[in-house]
Amino acid sequence: MAASMATSSLLSNPKSLVSDSHHRSSFSGLRLPATAPRSLPGGGRPSLSVTAASAAPRYDLDSFRFEPIKESVVSREMTRRYMTDMITYADTDVVVIGAGSAGLSCAYEISKDPSVRVAIVEQSVSPGGGAWLGGQLFSAMVVRKPAHLFLYELGVAYDEADSYVVIRHAALFTSTIMSRLLARPNVKLFNAVAAEDLIVKEGRVAGVVTNWALVSMNHDTQSCMDPNVMEARVVVSSCGHDGPFGATGVKRLKGIGMIDSVPGMKALDMNAAEDAIVRLTREVVPGMIVTGMEVAEIDGAPRMGPTFGAMMISGQKAAHLALKALGRPNAIDGTIGAEAAHPELMLASSDAGEIVDA
Repeated sequence: MAASMATSSLLSNPKSLVSDSHHRSSFSGLRLPATAPRSLPGGGRPSLSVTAASAAPRYDLDSFRFEPIKESVVSREMTRRYMTDMITYADTDVVVIGAGSAGLSCAYEISKDPSVRVAIVEQSVSPGGGAWLGGQLFSAMVVRKPAHLFLYELGVAYDEADSYVVIRHAALFTSTIMSRLLARPNVKLFNAVAAEDLIVKEGRVAGVVTNWALVSMNHDTQSCMDPNVMEARVVVSSCGHDGPFGATGVKRLKGIGMIDSVPGMKALDMNAAEDAIVRLTREVVPGMIVTGMEVAEIDGAPRMGPTFGAMMISGQKAAHLALKALGRPNAIDGTIGAEAAHPELMLASSDAGEIVDA
């Protein structure tokens, strides 16, 4: 697939998904149902919005009226569906904590296996973490090669340079991966929900303790607001670097004595950082995998700043570690797509106690 992509100068030729009846995972070669191909006529930027605007709406805008509805119907629909989801995912295969770029990439990769149920717990109302913008609140997102193969799989257009690509607005990546991920029937995003604690049984992480995020933020102002729980066969922590809700997974592991220390991430070094984040993505204690910038917090790895490829590939690696733990086909032990895997994306192994020097 990647071989069919013509090299171009920066800002001259955005890339988009080229599909036959199926397309392949950039990571493992897993075949997926195709989406509608998106062409770029003449090598220019996509003109989907222009095409959509040129078609007249299928209703009369001058005399538009909605169908009537009872307010109670709206309430029942929201409540019934959400409560059904809570019952369904009270005991699930995988819980991903944090819906930033690493968490979304992880959930996207895991959920390609339709037999695996994935719950995503995100404390913010708006998932996506810091992936809505590039560095310093600028729009563009830079992704170093070969992680651009993941963008190609998703169908996110980019401008290509020799060693990296640029998405003209980071929101294109985040909105695209969310729309594709959340359309899958084996995925549920619980946003505005915080993971307050972990379930630990006999030395193994066995799920998460949850509460509404606004409740979690107000335990000091109210009394006795007890939580809820989600049991899971595997927990993936992608809580990001340290902050109000950051690195909460590994900080809790330290607090309960399951790991010795959380040294925190080191100063910025893009070239060292991204390789280290992917290499050190792993199961840190039985039942819990750590991905994304939370890896830097537990290992003292450098931060990479405004490049995003490591978040995507770390998320994919975490996904395949989770699939391996579940006994499902995966790219870690070569039980899926080994013949189709891109050699540039072969995983580097590491010992659980490895520390990366800045």
